[in-house]
Amino acid sequence: MLAKRIIPCLDIKDGMTVKGIKFLEIKTVGDPVELAAMYAEQGADELVFLDITASHEGRKTFVDLVHRIARHINIPFTVGGGISELKDAEALLNAGADKISINSSAVRNPQLIDDMARNFGSQFVVVAIDAKKEPQGDDWVVTVNGGRIPTDKRLFTWAREAESRGAGEILFTSMDHDGVKQGFANEALARISTELSIPVIASGGAGKMEHFKDVFTIGKADAGLAASIFHYNEIPIPQLKQYLKGEGIVIR
Repeated sequence: MLAKRIIPCLDIKDGMTVKGIKFLEIKTVGDPVELAAMYAEQGADELVFLDITASHEGRKTFVDLVHRIARHINIPFTVGGGISELKDAEALLNAGADKISINSSAVRNPQLIDDMARNFGSQFVVVAIDAKKEPQGDDWVVTVNGGRIPTDKRLFTWAREAESRGAGEILFTSMDHDGVKQGFANEALARISTELSIPVIASGGAGKMEHFKDVFTIGKADAGLAASIFHYNEIPIPQLKQYLKGEGIVIR
């Protein structure tokens, strides 16, 4: 069994780390460089840095901020937001990012996944999917622009297509669970993880340590991503890893 990963997420808006609930009620949390350094020191396995308004505002992710964060950490680091062409990804990888995450731009132009994988290698390409469960049935509507715009794509078919085009990982965020702290979307995660052969990162819903145990066992996820519980030190990373090891889960 591959070791499971714990990944703090830094949502960035106007150069600061922020957090919301169901993609709304955004509040400032702190300086991303300081938080990144702290998480690396605490034993986080990776970091994800998402410029959450870049696509909506039609601008590029701050390359200089990526460069500053990369200088302060020694763990893998994924960057997303506003990446719509190869040169955007190249600039971020040159600034120190280990992987790039594409979301809205991949939905609008799926060929971008193929191009990124061919140019940089699948291991560098994370396809992020923000989705909301349909009121009727088991499917999920894929959204773009930070969850603002629903699309005609559905979660499971889109995840399979992303893998077939060369994605190295899927980062699935359940908008219904985001910031609510009632647990991850384990049923949907288990289905994605079973249908795909690439790693799946679970996002949206972490509120207590048991939720991570559930996402790794019931949800079959390869990594658990969270924001506010780490930002506000509700669950210190060393304690979380100790707990998971005690539950028999292989952690890095």
